[in-house]
Amino acid sequence: LVNSKTLFVFAFQTGHTTGPSLNNDKLYKFAYSAEVYVDQVKASLKKSAGYRISSGVDVNLLWRNPDNDDDQLIKITVRDVQVENVNERPAAKNIFKGKSTEKIIGKEYLEALQRPIVLELVRGKVKTFYSYQNEPGFTQNIKRGLASLFQLQLHSGAAREVDISGKCNTTYHVRQDQVTKIKALDSCEIEKEGFTSHNQILDVSTKATSATIYVLEDSFIKSIKAEENYVLLLNSRRKTGAKIVSKQRLELKSVQAGPGLIAGKQVASVIKTLDSSYVAVSLVADRVKSECKKCPSLSEHWQSIREHMYPEKLSKAEAARSFLSFIQNIRKATKEEILQIIRSENKELLPQVVDAVTSAQTPASLEAILEFLDFKDASTSTLQERFLYACGFASHPSEMFLKSLTAKFKGDIANEEIRETLVIVMGALIRKLCEKEGCKLPAVVEAKRLILSRLEKAKKDDNVRMYLLALKNALLPEAIPLLLKYAESGEGPISNLAATALQRYDPSFLTKEVKETMNRIYHQNRKVHEKTVRTTAAAIILNSNPSYMEVKNILLSIGELPLEMNKYMLSMIQDILHFEMPSSKTVRQVLKDMRAHNYDRFSKMGSSSAYSGYITRGPDVSSTYSLDILYSGSGILRRSNMNIHIFNRNAELHASQVVIEAQGLESIIAATPDEGEENLDSFAGMSAILFDVQLRPVTFFQGYGDLMSKMLSATGDPINVVKGLILLTDYSQEIQLQSGPRASAEFLGGLAIDISGGMEFSLWYRESKTNVKNRVAMFIAGNTEVDSFFVKTGMETTLEAETTLDFISTVQFSQYPFLVCMQMDRIESPFRRYVTKYESLPSGRRYAARRGKAELLAGNEYPLHQENSNMCRKVFGAVSDSSSSWF
Repeated sequence: LVNSKTLFVFAFQTGHTTGPSLNNDKLYKFAYSAEVYVDQVKASLKKSAGYRISSGVDVNLLWRNPDNDDDQLIKITVRDVQVENVNERPAAKNIFKGKSTEKIIGKEYLEALQRPIVLELVRGKVKTFYSYQNEPGFTQNIKRGLASLFQLQLHSGAAREVDISGKCNTTYHVRQDQVTKIKALDSCEIEKEGFTSHNQILDVSTKATSATIYVLEDSFIKSIKAEENYVLLLNSRRKTGAKIVSKQRLELKSVQAGPGLIAGKQVASVIKTLDSSYVAVSLVADRVKSECKKCPSLSEHWQSIREHMYPEKLSKAEAARSFLSFIQNIRKATKEEILQIIRSENKELLPQVVDAVTSAQTPASLEAILEFLDFKDASTSTLQERFLYACGFASHPSEMFLKSLTAKFKGDIANEEIRETLVIVMGALIRKLCEKEGCKLPAVVEAKRLILSRLEKAKKDDNVRMYLLALKNALLPEAIPLLLKYAESGEGPISNLAATALQRYDPSFLTKEVKETMNRIYHQNRKVHEKTVRTTAAAIILNSNPSYMEVKNILLSIGELPLEMNKYMLSMIQDILHFEMPSSKTVRQVLKDMRAHNYDRFSKMGSSSAYSGYITRGPDVSSTYSLDILYSGSGILRRSNMNIHIFNRNAELHASQVVIEAQGLESIIAATPDEGEENLDSFAGMSAILFDVQLRPVTFFQGYGDLMSKMLSATGDPINVVKGLILLTDYSQEIQLQSGPRASAEFLGGLAIDISGGMEFSLWYRESKTNVKNRVAMFIAGNTEVDSFFVKTGMETTLEAETTLDFISTVQFSQYPFLVCMQMDRIESPFRRYVTKYESLPSGRRYAARRGKAELLAGNEYPLHQENSNMCRKVFGAVSDSSSSWF
């Protein structure tokens, strides 16, 4: 007979599929420890929050299959459990000080933890895990974590294994008496809850690794070291993040004489002989979470934050903080608890409550808000609009959101503006669901069909506009032919809207047909188009990999265009070169041709301009602004367009766009309209995009009569475009640690925002002014926590900032070329960040260490271009005596 040690060495040398083997009648005594650390990503573990569970572990062989030596039952018993800090702490900061293990864990749980488990190992893999039926989930998971360590194979190669982490891809590397097991944690199939933000820039990146090193001796395990790392990073600021480290160590201390084997041919009979209470249990972890015993109710929490949610406080970071904490509490609440607050709150605070309830995005919160809002009642239209926009900004909307809105749209709606907003938001939800591979969901298919079919049948301009705005949000590839039709053959505003919708598509969707249509519009091959549509068509061509001839034809047209359009197109070309946009290479090639590039063409007078620049350039994300202003030949604003984009290496976010448009105002100053714009109605309005969502446009005035009454009663006060609370970053994930505890990572980012805009005229001083004010407060909160039923340890991270971005353009049209001054300023901004590491017991005993930094970010006046700076000097030299008196 060959002894087991010789067989074991033979298995290593030949790559046989055997597993480790225990000797008969022996008791293997191990020392076991499981440690958990939580800290900042680059921090040393020596100062981390965390805890250690240590114990003795006894292992003995119960049974070996007489027909197969590689099929064995082993018994594992945990004893002498201790709980302590993972790092040395002074007595005053040690939450475990003076507490016995029984006091910390609880008598019932400690007894459960020390009840033995049995594993059936076949060729080193756990075939069956036997434990007790009604074992508490937390202790069962700790034992699963220990049991999973005993699973290994003795030859190199890949396998798909089931352990505490789920069903995972595992790779083994074997060298002499050492085995390294690498588990691909992102491949593990396990039931868990969680969600991520819809845009990658607003989201959190995760990286997870797991490695276990086995040292073997005399056919069995001498030592095991396992380490699992989870790193979470905020994509928008990668300095902000967290890591969780879980370490397990099992070390053989002695081998003693132990109990003999149980006789039997079948596993079932052996288990029954051992203890009839044993049942086969899954090795995959149970989902368990400790209940909060001292948490405030939803109404108690609301009372504690209520004062920060008044409208006049919405540009403060405290409003955003309160908004986020309110969402977290709403997510745990029932429909009845939510309705109780909504129904009892006053008119000033209700819009903010609606923002939070809708942003919570739980079935209970959606049911509550839909039960409360009555779309047949025009008096609550403000709340209806806040609900709809919160749906549009939803971080991870469900199909139920879109289904509910579609049902509302088919019903009675008292306010026509709400009806328009509802369809626009349906478009935003279609896009978000499609981006998450939900384009074939029944609610999405139904909403797409509804919008596309109704647009084709629409006769009134208002209805056409409403469905085009929805498509501008939805960005459906199948809508492109319809948008082309309206862009080329629609009347001014409709044509312009369709063109700006096409401008939002990724250039990869802009086919040859799209570019041919845009070229026809720009060069007016079939009909005369307004300047706004032509310049949008030119922007689409130049932004979608234009050919040499397309660029050349655009450049050759400069000089033949209406006065201000010449200057605008010239400015657009110069901006492409200055900002090194993708088409700049082709533009430079064309400029080598002197017919396209000559003094006559490049010296056109005018005040229109287009300019792009950086707001911030960072290692994680950068942000750019673009400002373009187009005037009519008589010096009156035609369109001002301000955009802010945020991007990183992989994604882009259209953070904001504010467009102010005006037309038909030449009659006020007895000027001649430009070609193709002779019969336009007097109109001025504002359109905004916020975080990739097109909002319902706002009208300042419509028609000559409305214009005159507004001018005569003008106060110069700005019109509010959007005011409210927006949930941006919304990340929540459960993490099952292989040592047994369950961790959770939650990052929430909120914005309190107030955007307003205005347009003023002074006939006396022949001057106009547009002003867009963006007031923003941001708060981001991250909480990474490991929850063992008897102790919680974690880290909270907060970031907060407040800022205001002003864009003002002043035009004096008493001479030609008229004087235009654009100003873009950011005021001094406070920025604060804090990190709190903590450990706490259910009794309330808690240790916390907090560090923070507060700084004042300097204000900035963005330079724009030199020509603008020169013009501003002239304007402010001329208006110092006149600007205080309007009309």
